[in-house]
Amino acid sequence: MILPKASPELLLALLTVRQNIYTDPQVPLAIEAKVYEVGNPGPDSPVLVTTNFALTYFTVEGEVERSKVPAYIAVIDTGGLGVLNAYADDRFTAEKIVKALREYGIMEKVRHKRIIIPGLVAQLKAEIEDETGWEVIVGPEDAAGIPAFLRQQVSSPG
Repeated sequence: MILPKASPELLLALLTVRQNIYTDPQVPLAIEAKVYEVGNPGPDSPVLVTTNFALTYFTVEGEVERSKVPAYIAVIDTGGLGVLNAYADDRFTAEKIVKALREYGIMEKVRHKRIIIPGLVAQLKAEIEDETGWEVIVGPEDAAGIPAFLRQQVSSPG
């Protein structure tokens, strides 16, 4: 490819596109389902739950970083589907969330028994609470609301 000008912005975009040339467009980009640490979380840090769709995870992670609130992000294996698609396909259910959190052992890392679920699946709150006894906090529907939401949670926990 011949370029009239090789500015850093143009090269970054081209290299990003190049990385995905050989991916199958019918297979969602997924990340490993596990607990990720953002910042340096401790025993009082919030625990957020999301899906393993790469775009969803990286958006949530970016907003948590922007909040400056150290947190754990528990990523649930949904086959690479986003929150609403995974919920509609029964891949993001209360049972699956609880099972994954127990397998990850995340609730043993924190003093509280609170998790934050995406606002788009608020209907899972009661079922998770009934099954575990944990407090389930319904987070924002859009990732852009995470920084203000987390700062408010830290200033008035519970």
